[in-house]
Amino acid sequence: MQAQDLTGTPFLDLAFLIARVMIGLLMTAHGAQKLFGWFGGHGLKATGEFFGKLGFEPARLFATAAALGEFTSGLLIALGLFGPVGPAILLAVMVVAAISVHWKGGLFATTNGIELPLLYSIAAVRFALTGPGGYSLDAALGLQWVWTPKVIWVALAIGVLGGVVNLALRRRPASPAA
Repeated sequence: MQAQDLTGTPFLDLAFLIARVMIGLLMTAHGAQKLFGWFGGHGLKATGEFFGKLGFEPARLFATAAALGEFTSGLLIALGLFGPVGPAILLAVMVVAAISVHWKGGLFATTNGIELPLLYSIAAVRFALTGPGGYSLDAALGLQWVWTPKVIWVALAIGVLGGVVNLALRRRPASPAA
C-alpha cells in the first residue's frame, strides 16, 4: 500500500490547525504564568526577581518582554495570524530560555535541560516554514502571499538575532562566595 500525498488537503490543514492551536495555547499559558500568575505561575513580580538572579537588568523589563513575547507569540501561532511573526518571537524567547535557564541542566526536561525550549523552537521553525495552513486567519484574510520564503527566513533570522542580543545584554550573575 502506497502512502498518499496529503499536501494542501483539508486533512493536512486540520493537522496544522490542531498543532498550531495546541502549541500556541500552551505557549500563551506559559506567558500568562509570568504575566498574571495564572496556571500556577508566579506573576510578573516574582518572574522579575528570577530574571534579576539570571543577570537580566532591569529585571522587570526583561521579564515583561519575555512574558509578552511568550503570550503574544502563542496567540499569533494559535490563530495562524501574521505568518512567521509569532514563530520568530517564540524562537527569540526560546533561545534565551535554553541558554540562560536550561543549558546547565543538559538535554532532558527531567533535569531542567533544554528539551522543552528545543521542542518549542523546532515547532516555531516548522510553523514559519510551512505556514499556518488553510484553517487560519492568514488564509481567511488572504495574507498568505505576504509570507514569501525570503520574508520567512528574514523573520526567523531576526528571531534568533533577537535572542542572541538579549543574551548579550545579560550580566552574568556573580558566583556565590565559597
